[in-house]
Amino acid sequence: MEKRYTEAVELLRQMIRIPSISKQEEGTADLLASFLSERGVSVHRKKNNVWAFNRHYDPARPTILLNSHHDTVKPNSGYTRDPFSPDIEGDLLYGLGSNDAGASGVSLLETFLHFYDRSDLKYNLCVAITAEEENSGADGLELIIPELGPIEFAIVGEPTQMQLAIAERGLMVIDCTAHGKAGHAAREEGDNAIYKALRDIEWFRTYRFPKVSDLFGAVKMSVTIIQAGTQHNVVPAECHFTVDVRVTDRYTNEEVLEIIREHVACEVKPRSTRLKPSSIDPAHPIVQAGLALGRTTYGSPTTSDQALLDVPSLKLGVGDSARSHMADEYVHLSEIREGIDLYIRMLSAIL
Repeated sequence: MEKRYTEAVELLRQMIRIPSISKQEEGTADLLASFLSERGVSVHRKKNNVWAFNRHYDPARPTILLNSHHDTVKPNSGYTRDPFSPDIEGDLLYGLGSNDAGASGVSLLETFLHFYDRSDLKYNLCVAITAEEENSGADGLELIIPELGPIEFAIVGEPTQMQLAIAERGLMVIDCTAHGKAGHAAREEGDNAIYKALRDIEWFRTYRFPKVSDLFGAVKMSVTIIQAGTQHNVVPAECHFTVDVRVTDRYTNEEVLEIIREHVACEVKPRSTRLKPSSIDPAHPIVQAGLALGRTTYGSPTTSDQALLDVPSLKLGVGDSARSHMADEYVHLSEIREGIDLYIRMLSAIL
């Protein structure tokens, strides 16, 4: 276990040194592929996604996916340290991507290697460290899902303080257009699209979806952008507004979209429905294994690559979500040690 921990920390420090902003992850993808190859693992790669299967993979067995991402956001202006310098001070390891989600990625890799040579497993293991999570890009996990084969369930490595996020909100961004008719304001001509939009905006503000999630409460809709008009004396023919919709595990994105269209008069266009709400049954063996080790369950308000999976998935990872995207990002070294240990113990209970 000490070797696993030491190796994980060194790999994470190497990752931090290599800038890996979303869509620019070639360097860390090279590093991760080399890391696995040097340990005798057959590596698969597509663009900047790296994945591998256990040595004794058997297509007759179900497969568990261990997934995290190696891309990062851009360092923000508040940094007082070099974001690409993996400095260790006491129990803290600093650096961009250390917490989100490098620590989870290296811990899952070491967990995979722990089981890699076992021939007596009840499940196959697939580890996939993928790209473009931070910008919800199409060339990340979504690109390689067809390459992974049937997946029974997934563990998605994101900072959860190694607590069990058994559900995650989905996200839809909707662009709405209210249509009116242009006219001269002084002569009260036209049909003001702003006034028509106001009726729909009020619906978004006040509507309550009937099904309420035990973990998240109600579906949340927020109008966040509005644009209309070209000059003061022209009644606008169109009013555009944007709605941020956070979908709970009680609805699919498509169901929510249908309800919206039934109630508003404006034109409704979702930018995407691909970031789905996700969950796993609290009675699932992997959740029960975590509970037996003193972990607690909760619903995660943040969106991750878990939203791209159509199988039961558990968000579970090293670090604290509150540190994600912060200036002078850091992770505790002790959290990495705990993460590897807990991942291995939970999987051992079902493998």
